Amino acid sequence: MRVMAQMSMVMNLDKCIGCHTCSVTCKQAWTNRSGVEYVWFNNVETRPGQGYPRRYEDQERWKGGWTLNKRGRLALKGGGRLRKLLTIFANPKLPDIHDYYEPWTYDYENLTSAPLQEHTPVARPKSLLSGEDMQITWSANWDDDLGGSIEHGDEDVLLKEISDKVKMEFDQTFMFYLPRICEHCLNPSCAASCPSGAIYKRTEDGIVLVDQDRCRGWRMCVSGCPYKKMYFNHRTGKAEKCTFCFPRIEVGIPTVCSETCVGRLRYIGLVLYDAEKVLEAASAPDDTDLYEAQREVFLDPDDPGVIAAAERDGVPADWIEAAQRSPIHALINTYKVALPLHPEYRTMPMVWYIPPLSPVVDVVRDTGHDAEDPGNLFAAIDALRIPVEYLAELFTAGDTAPVDAVLRRLAAMRSYMRDLNLGRDADDAIPGSVGMTGEAMYDMYRLLALAKYDERYVIPAAHAEQAHGLEELATDCSLNYEGGPGMGGSGLGGGSGPFGEGSGGPNPVAVENFHMLQQRQTADSSVDPENKNKRVNLLNWDGKGAPSGLFPERRDGGREPGPGGANPPADSGDAGTEPKP
Repeated sequence: MRVMAQMSMVMNLDKCIGCHTCSVTCKQAWTNRSGVEYVWFNNVETRPGQGYPRRYEDQERWKGGWTLNKRGRLALKGGGRLRKLLTIFANPKLPDIHDYYEPWTYDYENLTSAPLQEHTPVARPKSLLSGEDMQITWSANWDDDLGGSIEHGDEDVLLKEISDKVKMEFDQTFMFYLPRICEHCLNPSCAASCPSGAIYKRTEDGIVLVDQDRCRGWRMCVSGCPYKKMYFNHRTGKAEKCTFCFPRIEVGIPTVCSETCVGRLRYIGLVLYDAEKVLEAASAPDDTDLYEAQREVFLDPDDPGVIAAAERDGVPADWIEAAQRSPIHALINTYKVALPLHPEYRTMPMVWYIPPLSPVVDVVRDTGHDAEDPGNLFAAIDALRIPVEYLAELFTAGDTAPVDAVLRRLAAMRSYMRDLNLGRDADDAIPGSVGMTGEAMYDMYRLLALAKYDERYVIPAAHAEQAHGLEELATDCSLNYEGGPGMGGSGLGGGSGPFGEGSGGPNPVAVENFHMLQQRQTADSSVDPENKNKRVNLLNWDGKGAPSGLFPERRDGGREPGPGGANPPADSGDAGTEPKP
């Protein structure tokens, strides 16, 4: 047994409202720069739908993930080393920009500079790639308002597997939101696909990163990742991906997407697993066995034998204690309500999901019956508006039994807790019917509904004795280059960093007009050094005088007139002073 620690996440889909706050904050922190305008490390999909990029789950087309060869051994679905060598200069299994979407901004300057005319001027959409006028036809969540519709719903890869169970009729439509980030897999196919060996999995916490120095832009990782969470920066020629906000994780705080989640649906924590069992679990003969096989890889952090083995393998004592308090282990192995996303890809994903249950209550209530009665709820699960078969295609390779068991536990929790909240005697037959005790069901309810910040995020900080090694890894890691979002490299830009600060860095795409963005994209650096120090932060200006940079310089060396026509000399009084810090 070789014990290793893995930083993991669980998302409760019953709480996701599709507000995209996680996507926007992640975009602002990590991919708000040239070359990755189309990239979303975190995106929220509407299911049914095609996803982002379109139909990324169609592995018959993209050849992502792993498969079993004729000898029953794991092999990359996209081919081994010989196939990679033969296609290294022309990789055909790549989504193009239309499978993602062509990013755009608007020509806002036209609204203020257009001459007097009969019609109101408009801000035309401009492509962030070509700079030309464009028609907006797709985006990262174009399905948002079309979930279950005939126009796009039947393009969902999973629906073809259960076409007899889903009728695309208005009165039977259903939808739910599915947030996605990189899965930081135990058996990452992106790393195995990289000819340069630039993708690696950190031994201390299992986070998968890209070494920007070693990356040669072959893009085999994009093909190899079945979740299509590897991206290509068309300006730097390097691959990029979600970093699990590792600079934040190392100091014990959660990822940006988790920190800003409105629904508080994300849980982060450590799990201990046996590294020697990963290959065996990923090689399970039947796809439907992969869920249980992965659960068996996880170790009980309270087992004295596991604790002793973890200490022997160098897992710090406080990390073992964090694994014992981890909400991830509780949701996956104790309460058994979390499921992996597409285990049939055999990558052993480490971002798991609690399937949505809310429509069950709606279905029962609409019939006029008591929606919280356990008998009614359990019977309604078999007639879910969201078909159990669809959820099974997402989370258990088509096996409905584990999904049904999870939904019954969630339904039992609702019925059991309603009696307690109404002052009635607890009915222990309800948790007993799903293999739980009343105490365990209350603990599960508290974790899912009432958990505090330090219960949802159990993240041990990195150790001081690891600091040197972590610093060396960080210098090799993804996004550490000129113009990067600030992970210790030259792209810090006077304040931009891993914690979300943007002061002094490049202007966000969302508030730049097209002409400014075009100039920045074609410049030698992401920020023009000649103008950077001349900017005035109006939040620090006391309103007195005219700080240097407030008004443009005149060609004769003076400055344009200030407010009220005044043109104070540069060296007079407050006019020449710099803004207060």
